Order: sequence, then C-alpha cells, then structure tokens
Amino acid sequence: MPELTLPRRFNAAEYFIDRNVEEGRGDKIAVLHEENAYTYRQLLENVNRCANMLSRLGVRMENRVMLLLRDTPEMIVSFYGAIKMGAVPIPSNILMKAPDFLYVLNDSRAATLIVDSLFLPEISKILDQAHFLKTIIVVGEGKGGWLSFSDLMKAAHPEFKAAETTPDDAAFWLYSGRNPEMLMGAVHHHSHMVYCSKAYAEGILHMREDDRAMGSFLFFAYGLGNGAYFPFSMGATSILFSHPPKPELIYQDLVRYQPTLFFTVPTLLGALADYKSSARNKGETLPPVPSLRACISSAEILSPDIYRRFKEGFGINILEGTGSTEICHIFLSSRFGEIKPGSTGKIVPGYEARLIDDDGNPAHPGSVGNLLIRGGSTASAYWNRREETKRNMLGEWFVTGDRYKVDEDGFYFFRGRSDDMLRVGGKWLSPLEVEGAINSHPAVLESAVVGRQDKDNLIKPHAFAVLAPGYSSSDSLKTEIQAHVRDRIAAYKYPRWIEFIQAIPKTAGGKIERFKLQEALR
Repeated sequence: MPELTLPRRFNAAEYFIDRNVEEGRGDKIAVLHEENAYTYRQLLENVNRCANMLSRLGVRMENRVMLLLRDTPEMIVSFYGAIKMGAVPIPSNILMKAPDFLYVLNDSRAATLIVDSLFLPEISKILDQAHFLKTIIVVGEGKGGWLSFSDLMKAAHPEFKAAETTPDDAAFWLYSGRNPEMLMGAVHHHSHMVYCSKAYAEGILHMREDDRAMGSFLFFAYGLGNGAYFPFSMGATSILFSHPPKPELIYQDLVRYQPTLFFTVPTLLGALADYKSSARNKGETLPPVPSLRACISSAEILSPDIYRRFKEGFGINILEGTGSTEICHIFLSSRFGEIKPGSTGKIVPGYEARLIDDDGNPAHPGSVGNLLIRGGSTASAYWNRREETKRNMLGEWFVTGDRYKVDEDGFYFFRGRSDDMLRVGGKWLSPLEVEGAINSHPAVLESAVVGRQDKDNLIKPHAFAVLAPGYSSSDSLKTEIQAHVRDRIAAYKYPRWIEFIQAIPKTAGGKIERFKLQEALR
C-alpha cells in the first residue's frame, strides 16, 4: 500500500460524502434502507442539516456526541454531521444496558445524545446520574417531550461549511470492552477511515463503485467500516437493515437487495447455512443471490466446518479477517485465491505484525506468540486512561491481547487470548461481568466462566457454579439462573451451559484457575 498523504486541512466527512457529489455521483444511490433509497446528494444535504442542527444546539468542535442508534440512515447522517462540524461522535453499542450507557456518557463527558426512541426506557433509568448530559435528541416515534431529530432536521439549513480540521484531529471514539474492569474509549482520527479504506476495501476486497455492501451493527469498528465508510470511499452503495439478524430475515435481504459484498460473523454464516439446508430438506427452493462475489467474516474465529457448510450451500468464498476497535478495522485477512480454512489470513498491506513471547522477545519460528500490530489507523490513546494506553500502545505498536502462530506461508492462526476475555458473536465479553450477574442469584455462592466451543466450534460462555446452602442442582434452576443473567446484562453474555460443582479451583492467592476448568471441558 502506498504511503497515505493527506492535506493539512482535511475533514473526513468532506472526503466520504462531499467528494462523491463533487465527482459527479450526486444522483447515485448511497444508502438503501427498507423501502427507502438515498442519493449522495440527499445524503450530503442531510449531513449538512445535522451539522447545522448540532451547531444551533450549542455543540462545538471537539465536543463529544454519543450516538445510540440502530443501523439506519439517521446513524450515518448523525455520524458524519458531527464529524463535519468538528465534533466527535461516539457510536455506542445498542446491546448494552443502562449502567453501560451511563458509564460511556460520564466517561466521555458527552453533553449531547442522539438516541433511538427504542432505547429511551434504558436511558431514562440513568438520566439523574448522567452528570454532563444536557441535550437529548430522539429519533423515531414516541418522542413525548424530547427534542425531535426529524423536526430539528427539517428546520436546519442544507448547506454547511466543514470545520477546519486536520488529519490528526480526533474524528470519533469507539469504546472497547477488552478490559475486564471498564470500557475504554479508543480515540480515532480523521485520517483513519481513509487509511482502512485504502488498505482493506481497495487493497484486499478490490472494492468498486458498482459494489453494494451489506452488513450490520455500525456501532462496532467492523460494522462501521463495512456500512459507513468503505462504500462511500469508492462511491458505492451501503445497504442497512434495522431488524434482528435472524437467518430468514437476512436471506430475504440478500435476495431483495442483491449485494455484491456481504459482511457478517461466523455465527450468522452457520445459521444461514443451516437455514438453506433446512429449506432444501423440506423440498423448498430458495431464490438465488447471484450478485454476491464475496462474503467477509470477522469479529470471531471462523471454523473450518462453518466455512465448508456455507461454501457448499452458497458457492461463495469467505474471506476471513481479524481486526480490533483500536486498529479501526481488519489487519489480518484472507485474499481472493489465497484461503486456508482455519486461518485468519495474512497481514493486510499497510500493516506490520510481530509475535513476541511473554518476556517481550521475538517468538521462535513456528511457536505461539503474542500479536502486536503497527499501522496508520491505530488509535492514539484510550481517553483518560494513561496506564492502559502505556500498557497496550507501545510506541507505534498495539498489543492486541491475541495469541497467534504463523506458518511458513505467512498465514496466521489464532491460538487464544492472553487474558481471560471471550469473544462471543463478535462482541467482547468479560467473564467477571457474567460471574457477577450469576453470583447475584440467591442460589449461587460463587461461579467461574470460561469459553466453550459449541457444535459449530464457536465460543460461548460456560459457567461453573457452587450452590449456596439449602439449594440443590436441577435443570429448572439452571434455566432460572440463565434468565436471571439475561435480565441483568446483555443477552449475548448469558451462559449457554451451567455446571454445578463443589468448589471453584483457585491459586493460593485466591485467583480462579480457569485453565483447570478449561481442561475439565475437554
């Protein structure tokens, strides 16, 4: 990848939105969502309206704006509207609960929140504790006495001069849940989305203007690239959907929109393969999706079995990749014509990788090492977290926390985490959080959570629990504890299996010996 050179005065919104109109793509479809289509000219006008709206409400350069929105055009408009006027949007995980929303609001000191009306009940629980929040703008129905996004947008002017930002100014933050104790805001800059687009969208996917990209969950680094800036970097089309990612609904979208690129996660690939196989076994013929030229899988490890089942069912190659919130998108990836099932591919041009042992020395060839990555899209810091920044960002190198092995052909193979974090359905999960929710049930004395492979070789939480006096093991109690956990934390975090044991194995210092529990599962 050639070195990226940007002018000193640079605004990412101008690059991804304005530029497409200036280069003659104003009437081309930029976004498809349900029954609606938006051209680049319409998208630009709405981004400008949003920038004017935020300015009129008192938002200034470098102010944080939290976004709690589904995958809708309003999400795209709010993201770029904030960036264009020099503010810093924070796309936030809609699967979180009220305490997590409160943490992000207070940690970021965001004074403005743009929120889907669906999430108002959760936000209402913590309003009296959100000390910096001053303005709430609501998207959707049931607005009540809140400021209406649609009304404010109608009243705003469709022209706006972009703020005089630089490539090195903060453009957006993404909160990462890697640390078991806290979410941390990774600070990304105006140049980072351009860098990722050049390195991956162009360098690996060979993305073109006639591509139609479909994916989900814009609040993740992976989804943000797939739906909010990769397509716009090439003047292509982004396909958004707001419904739950159920296989039958996703298949309907694939048939309806005929995307050329489908960005997803292994869990959904397996579900789609099963859905198509089930239909075939029932004698049903599903409509084809001839437009697809590639599926991209990331956010969790793709098992060879899911790769095989999906390719047999759809006849489409899957490019697996690994990325992180801190690097902004994918840095290890398969390539067209270079795929090894079970491997996350080779290093993406524009990035460098190192494997080191636990003492910081280069790992021996063929051995497992801790993965460090260097590239032009690395977050500059974790907001307000000096020690974590020092520990994870070693000069130009980012410590991923992943352990890998590389073969003689340069293919990387994931060999686990160097901490206790689990990646479930593409989302990070702290065992400590799940254990806290389990332990809050009166029947549980203590618990320990580890990762376990399901039938598709995907990692899910497995809980070992010690019962409190007076309680006895039963399947109904396991179901009750699972429901208890789902009520308290994000649903994807609940333990798929619960096993009652006499004692949790611990070190002399009282730390859980998770490796012993992992061995018990083998």
